[in-house]
Amino acid sequence: MRIDAYEDPGTPDRRGGWSYLAWLVRRQWRRCLAGAVLASVWMVLLAATPYLMARAVDHGLEPGDMGALAGWTGAMVAVGGVNAWLGMMRHRTMTKVRMDANFRTVKVVVGHATRLGAALRRQVGAGEVVTIGVGDVQTISTSLTAVGPGVGAVVAYAAVGGLMLSVSTRLALVVLLGVPVLGVLLGPLMGRLQGRETEYRERQSVLTARIGDLAGGLRVLNGLGGKGLVADAFRRDSGRLREQGYRVGAVTSWIQALGVGLPVLFLALVTWMGARLAAQGQISVGELVSVYGYVVALGWPVAFLIEMGHQLSRGVVAARRVVVFLRLEPEPDEGTRDAPAEPAVLYDPASGVRITPGRLTALVASRPSDAVEVLDRLGRYTPSDATWGDIPLTEIPLTQVRSRILVADPEADLFAGTLSAVMGDEDTPARGAGSVDVRLRRVGATGHNAAADATRPTGADEKAHLTQAIHAAAAEDIVRALPDGLNTPVAAQARDLSGGQRQRVRLARALLTDPEILLAAEPTSALDAHTEATVAVRLKHARRGRTTVLAATSPLLLDRADVVYHLVDGKVAATGTHRALLATEPGYRALVARDAEGVEETEQAESAEEPAR
Repeated sequence: MRIDAYEDPGTPDRRGGWSYLAWLVRRQWRRCLAGAVLASVWMVLLAATPYLMARAVDHGLEPGDMGALAGWTGAMVAVGGVNAWLGMMRHRTMTKVRMDANFRTVKVVVGHATRLGAALRRQVGAGEVVTIGVGDVQTISTSLTAVGPGVGAVVAYAAVGGLMLSVSTRLALVVLLGVPVLGVLLGPLMGRLQGRETEYRERQSVLTARIGDLAGGLRVLNGLGGKGLVADAFRRDSGRLREQGYRVGAVTSWIQALGVGLPVLFLALVTWMGARLAAQGQISVGELVSVYGYVVALGWPVAFLIEMGHQLSRGVVAARRVVVFLRLEPEPDEGTRDAPAEPAVLYDPASGVRITPGRLTALVASRPSDAVEVLDRLGRYTPSDATWGDIPLTEIPLTQVRSRILVADPEADLFAGTLSAVMGDEDTPARGAGSVDVRLRRVGATGHNAAADATRPTGADEKAHLTQAIHAAAAEDIVRALPDGLNTPVAAQARDLSGGQRQRVRLARALLTDPEILLAAEPTSALDAHTEATVAVRLKHARRGRTTVLAATSPLLLDRADVVYHLVDGKVAATGTHRALLATEPGYRALVARDAEGVEETEQAESAEEPAR
C-alpha cells in the first residue's frame, strides 16, 4: 500500500466520534467495501462446510454411495482452499484499511496542529497531543476492523440462521434471537466502559504532560533540590492513573469473560436442542451433524460481534478526543488595515513601552513574566490594545504581523534533523522565483518562534548568511565540536546539546530569519559570563539598523541597549540607558547589578571584536 505523505487527507467530520469514524470509512469506501465482501464470503463459507458435511453423510455415507461421498468431500476441500485464500485477502485488505485510518488521522492532527501555531499551547496541553498520537490514533484504526469482520459477522450470522431454517424453525429462531440477547446483556457494560475509558484518557494526557515537563526541567530541578518533591507528586499521580486503569481493566475483563462464556452457553443450548430433535427423529443424522457444524461456525461471527462492540466502544472515545482537538480554532487572521509600509513605532498602552524603530531596546522587570507579557502583546500573541504606527495590531492581518515580527521564545521547539536544518537552513523552492533563485525559509519551530518566511538568494550568499547568524550567536564552537559540523544529526529538542548550546542554536535560528522586528525573551540566560558578553556585542552589531527588543536582566546585554525600560508591576517606572538607570534608580540597580566585572567583560569583548568588523 502506497502512502503519499503530501496527499490531502481531506476535511474531517468534526461533529462527533461516530461521525469521525464514518468519515474515515467514506474516505476509503471502496477498500472498506472490499473488506466487508471478503469477510462476509469468508465467514459464510465457514458455515458452508457443515452444510456440505451434512450432504456427504446423508447422500453418501449413510446410503453407501461412494461417488456421492467423494463428490461432497471434494467440494469441502475446494471450499476450504478458497476460504484460505479469502482469509488471507481479507486480512491484507483490513490491514490497509487500518493503515489508511492511522496515517490519515495522523495527517489531519499534525496539519491542524500546524494551523493552530502559537494558539496550540494556550488551548491544549502537550500531553493531550502526545496521547492522541501515541494511543488514540491506534485505537481508532483498530476499531475500523468493524467494517470488515464486523459486517461479515452479521452476514454470516444471518446466513447460518437461514441454513438452520431448512433444518428446524425452532433452532433457527433460537440462533437468530440469541445474539440480540447477548447484546442486551453486554450493552450496559459497553456504556460503562466508555465512561471509564474517557476518564482514564483525560488522566493519561495530564500525566503525559507532566512527564514531558519533568524530563525537560530535570537538570534545573536537580540543581535546586526539587527533584524528590516533583518525583513524589508524579508518583501519586501515576498511582491514581494506575487505579483508574484497574477500573477500566475490570470492566474490560467482564466484557471479555462474558464475551467468551455467554456464546458458549448459547451454542451449547443450540447443540442440546439439535440432539433432542435428532433423538426424536425430527431431523436426520446428517442434519444433526450440520447443526453441530453450524454451532461451531457461529463461534467466529459471535466472537467478532462482541469484539467489534468492544473495539468500537474504545474507538469512539478516542475519536471524540481527536474531534475535540480538531475543533480548536487558530488565531483569527482577520484584519481590515495593512501594516505600516515603513518601520514604525510599536506601542503597548498596558505597560507604556514604546519601541522606536531601528534601536536595541531592553525590558527589565522585577517579575520576568511582566516583560514577557509585553513581548506577547507586541507580537500579537495575546489580545491587547497594542499599536503599530498608530494602527491597532488587532486590525492588521495576522499574516502581515507574523511576516515582519518574530517573537523568539527561549523554550521554542527544536525538531530533529541536521544542525543546519534545526537552525532553519532547509530550503524549499518558491513559485515565481524568476532569474534569481528565491526560496522560502522554513524556520522549523512552533509557538512564539514561528516567524514568517523570509526570502533570500541561495548559494554563497545563503551560506554566508548562515555563517553570520552562527557567529552572532557565538555558536561556532558548537559547530566545531560536532563530528560532521552543520551536517551532524541533532535529536529532537536538541537533547544531545547542553542548555547553553540549545539557547545559542535558538538565537542563531532567530537571527537567520532576519526579521524586521525581533522580540526575544532572555536569549542568554543559560550562558556563562564570557559567552554572554560575546553575544551581547555581536548581537548589537548583527541587528544594527533593525528593531530589536530584549526582555532581560543581564547587565552584559543591558549595557548594549540604546534604551532600557524598567518595569514595576508591569508598568514603565523609568527609562534611560543602563548606566544612567544604575546611577539614578535604586530599584533598578538592586535588580540587575552584578559585580563590576560585568561591564568590563562587555568592553573587553567589544575590543576583541573591533578588528573583525
